[in-house]
Amino acid sequence: MTNQLFTRNTLGGFLSELSQSSPDKDFITYPDRSLRWSYRQFEERVNRLAAGLLNTGIDKGDHVGVWARNVPDWLTFLFATAKIGAVLVTVNTLYKKFELDYVLKQSDMKALAIVDGFRDVDYVQTVYELVPELKTQKRGELKSKKYPELRSVIYIGQEKHRGMYNTSELMILGEHTSWDKVYEKAASLDCDQVINMQYTSGTTGFPKGVMLTHSNILNNGYYIGERQKLTSVDRVCLPVPLFHCFGLVLGVMATLTHGGTLVMLEQFEPLLALAAVQKEKCTAIYGVPTMFISELNHPMFDMFDLSSLRTGIMAGSPCPIETMKSVMNKMHCDEITIAYGLTEASPVFTQTSTDDPIERRVNTVGTKLPHIEVKIIDPDTGEKLGPGEQGEICCRGYNIMKGYYKMPEATARTIDEDGWLHSGDLAEADEQGYYKITGRIKDMIIRGGENIYPREIEEFLYTMPDIRNVQVVGVPNEKYGEEVGAFVILEEGSDAKPEDIRDFAKTKIARYKSPKHIFIVDEFPMTASGKIQKYKLREMAAELSKTK
Repeated sequence: MTNQLFTRNTLGGFLSELSQSSPDKDFITYPDRSLRWSYRQFEERVNRLAAGLLNTGIDKGDHVGVWARNVPDWLTFLFATAKIGAVLVTVNTLYKKFELDYVLKQSDMKALAIVDGFRDVDYVQTVYELVPELKTQKRGELKSKKYPELRSVIYIGQEKHRGMYNTSELMILGEHTSWDKVYEKAASLDCDQVINMQYTSGTTGFPKGVMLTHSNILNNGYYIGERQKLTSVDRVCLPVPLFHCFGLVLGVMATLTHGGTLVMLEQFEPLLALAAVQKEKCTAIYGVPTMFISELNHPMFDMFDLSSLRTGIMAGSPCPIETMKSVMNKMHCDEITIAYGLTEASPVFTQTSTDDPIERRVNTVGTKLPHIEVKIIDPDTGEKLGPGEQGEICCRGYNIMKGYYKMPEATARTIDEDGWLHSGDLAEADEQGYYKITGRIKDMIIRGGENIYPREIEEFLYTMPDIRNVQVVGVPNEKYGEEVGAFVILEEGSDAKPEDIRDFAKTKIARYKSPKHIFIVDEFPMTASGKIQKYKLREMAAELSKTK
């Protein structure tokens, strides 16, 4: 391994090189609508949109938001803003009016690109409610009382909405504008400039804008792809949201840096994912464990030929061993990998390899990626810990964010003076350098002075045949400070009662670890990227325990 990073190129520069070296190769395809763009076709579309954006006043350093499902032009906006040095601000598709208001203000957004809506949220109506001036002012010259930086709103699509540009109009503007300005901007960029701002999912407190550079995401994407042994022949089925690092870096950047093909889904639907794999002969598929479970359990699963699959990534939450076995055997993903990281680390800093045994892929999150450092420290003293010792996992290297936008104090709390990113996650490493995540520091339960790690109890409760999924949290208690609470999703057909689970635990683990409170539920509160919101479970547990 050399000491050189994979690339010092910019995102736009990397795309241009592939457009020249592999012009006719598929880069992006949407199999459900027979849409296909080669590298050259896509770059031409990117240049048109970039020129159109420049024409409307967007320039280097400006913040451009995208609030949209994985529609085809989501990626056009990503690369077009990168070409001219603007910063793409990704907006969570599940946000509603309150959250959008916060991000519009906090990010100093100059333009916002939207689609019609998602699930129960009408995006167009929401924007009009927040920015009523849109209906009376000239496009591109918006003056909003609430959002002083905001100048324009763009509708991604053909429809016309009062006060908004649409992408067709921007493309026509780009057609009739010299691309020389785009090339000049692209040539002036530095790979260490911020290109992307992603808001942390906000499982605690207000979301923070994580500032990521060309170099952050391109290089992290490359090393993620290397762990999967990706090459230019790979076709990656990507059903995870692009607003999150899983889609944007593990998916798009890993595929781009290996000259592969992205097989896109506008939103996750198990049947569409299975059909996409068969139609496009995908070699890799991504998802959180719940996505893989819904694919495997789909009644039409056996109708699809998935034999082209080889690898992929499962991330977001721990994977039960039986699910991993099924993915490897029934879905032919015998080289599937597990990745761990944080948005603040671009995001991955450990990942399993294609040839790791199944035990490693289920019980660990792999070894550190090249060109970064990972260590485990005592959360109280900062002292570095050795193999088998549990502490906070920290990371340092090229992949660490520039900081949280306009939040210097929060940045300083997360990245120390020596450049180490403190994850807030508890982990331990073995002698071979494989890391195992054991919980979150904030999730730790302290009962009468005893530290209890939720992950340990969750893993134990999974051994009860009636339990499909479980999440353990602390429940306030006057005597002990906290007691253990478990939210349980039962296997289909099970009629287990809370007392059955309590009795099962009492006989097998230390009494102080045994859940005092058992809550049987149908689902857990989730973020749009598939992470379970433990803080909401803690709030629910505190309320539910009062009524018992």
